[in-house]
Parts: sequence; structure tokens; C-alpha cells
Amino acid sequence: MRDYLTIGSTPPEEECAQVGSENYRKRAIAEIRRYRELLINTCGSPPAGTELKAKWNPHDFGEYVELVVEYDDNDPLGLEYALHLESHGPSNWAGDDAKKFLYVKRKPVEMDGNGIPY
Repeated sequence: MRDYLTIGSTPPEEECAQVGSENYRKRAIAEIRRYRELLINTCGSPPAGTELKAKWNPHDFGEYVELVVEYDDNDPLGLEYALHLESHGPSNWAGDDAKKFLYVKRKPVEMDGNGIPY
């Protein structure tokens, strides 16, 4: 069965766009793209069947977006990757503190019609 872990909208030590603020959607999408790229560059691409994607959620002030790692809960490698991102992903935009997933092969980033990675 498909499951996901929420990674966040930016590295934990960084500021993020605030829901309801001016140009939130545009700024939030840019942050998600940048964070996804940073995670792939520091931790490796997701294994087959696992995806880093934007997930929009309802909020009192409108929708907000976060990056999630979606995986098959029957796939040990996908679950391991998701847990690795959750606990060992970069804490800032520099990404120097992330521990790499060296054995995961890179694959091209796919974007939806709005330019959001999925």
C-alpha cells in the first residue's frame, strides 16, 4: 500500500513562506522545488517506486504545500529512504550536514503541468 512521510517545505533551520502572505503560492512552489533538489543532491534520488512530491493541504488561511516522500510500505528500500530523509536530511540550505545515500541511483526529475515536481 502507498504511504508517505511529510518532509516539510524547507530545511528545518530555514524560514519558509507563510500561508496567507503576499505571493505565497509562487514563493512556496519555489521553496519546494529548491528543497527537493537539495534532498536529491545530498541524499540521492529516490529508489524505484518512491517519489518526492508536493502535497497541498487545507488551512484556515488557504492551502499550504509541503514536500512528502511517497513510498510503498511493502518496499524496505523505499521505507528506508523515507526514514533517512526524515531524520538525516539537510537542516539548512547549505546541506553540509546531510548524510548521503550513496547506493541510490539518480533518475530524472519529473514535473507536472504547473512545474511542480512529483
